[in-house]
Amino acid sequence: MGWIAKRLGNVVVLIARLLTGVQARWQAGPPSSSPKVYFANHSSHGDFVLVWGSLPPSLRAVTRPVAGADYWNRSALRRFIGRAVFTALLIDRTAGAPAGNGVNAVAQMEQALRNGESLILFPEGTRNTTPDRLLPFKSGIFHLAHACPALEFVPVWIENLNRVLPKGESIPIPVLCTVTFGEPLHIATHEPKDRFLARCREALLSLAPVGQ
Repeated sequence: MGWIAKRLGNVVVLIARLLTGVQARWQAGPPSSSPKVYFANHSSHGDFVLVWGSLPPSLRAVTRPVAGADYWNRSALRRFIGRAVFTALLIDRTAGAPAGNGVNAVAQMEQALRNGESLILFPEGTRNTTPDRLLPFKSGIFHLAHACPALEFVPVWIENLNRVLPKGESIPIPVLCTVTFGEPLHIATHEPKDRFLARCREALLSLAPVGQ
């Protein structure tokens, strides 16, 4: 079963590249192998696939997208794709669930990082379908940084993918996309939540194309 999942993952990456012609840009040079968090803007269901597929194969193998269990557990096929193909870290987002307050979710992410894995997450919490470039950030990324103060947080700007697979559409449209990985940042000693979230937001926006 493991080889099937790995092959499916390679097929998904190949299809994503064919549809988007994605170009990965690394502002800080080649990525290191140390565990880190890639945090990105969120406008399409395919966002994590493009970030995951833009990583070198050796890093892709130890990088897990953080995703909602309510979505990926809806069917046996989704569970297989989420758990086996993408090895997603599934977070329970249902109302009243223990992870709903962010405490258990952060503990799950912290454990994965301590196991040597990297994570892909979207601090907006949901897909952005508004005219604004970013929605307000949820506090989870701050709590994770507070729990792991030495951790690198890498901003990632995804450009054009919302035009490839708009919300509500099932047929993708080939459009050239870019995935830009910025300079890593760390939480500062005693840095308050609002300041850290603002820095993360500014780091993401600094990667966005000017005038678009």
